[in-house]
Amino acid sequence: MKGIALSIAAMCLTCALPATTLAQAPVQDRFPADDSGPAAKPATPGPAPAKPTPAAKAAPAAKPAEHEAAEKPKHAVGTPAPAHTVACNGAFTKDSSHMKLATAFGSQNVTWDDVDGPGGSKLKASVLFPKDPKRRLEVLWAKPDARSDLQLVAINHQSSWSAPKGLHLGMTLAAVEKLNGKPFELSGFTKDTGGSVQSWDGGALAELPGGCKVSLRFEPDAKAAPDVRSDVAVERQFSSSDPPMKKAAPKVVEILIGY
Repeated sequence: MKGIALSIAAMCLTCALPATTLAQAPVQDRFPADDSGPAAKPATPGPAPAKPTPAAKAAPAAKPAEHEAAEKPKHAVGTPAPAHTVACNGAFTKDSSHMKLATAFGSQNVTWDDVDGPGGSKLKASVLFPKDPKRRLEVLWAKPDARSDLQLVAINHQSSWSAPKGLHLGMTLAAVEKLNGKPFELSGFTKDTGGSVQSWDGGALAELPGGCKVSLRFEPDAKAAPDVRSDVAVERQFSSSDPPMKKAAPKVVEILIGY
């Protein structure tokens, strides 16, 4: 995770997360229940191969199908949630704690450890799945001594977790703008915290279920020409619809969720 506290500073400057709540960290959310969709459904038994039955006895075979239909609501109804999704509820409510995370994900999967801070410093955080880059998550607390009162969660690096509204790493500027329902404001790419959302301008991403806030950090496309990158490497605010920003084709490299 690159400069946790630097991201905190960026978040404090932005309207996307309240300045009083930001202290940054990388994140993760609910460990998905293993409801394996179709595999979980009871198979509808067909006619027994060993004992061919007359048509009159075929009627009981319909019962498992009825039973299956009755059991279906116990499994996912409609579109199931993505496997790794951070939401502002469950283990990640504002009043959460290190202990609640350990209870939700297993104490063997949650450690209290140092994470990278600014200028080579270290910060204490709850780290989920520390040995698995795809599931690793760091959580910072408003009361670090008590390891309680969730302050900020971050999704970054190789994490495959998604955030509320379907936000995930690698999303394009246009995709995020579509989710927001309108253009938004972000800073130029002048420092480690550059490319951070400054305001959602009243769009759909300004309010999330559960009362949390979200901000994103973008980086220009590595294939963008040097002159295109330099056009957005300035200390000023851009609209996501500004031509220079669109030319740079930035993508999401960090998602911050806080209270």
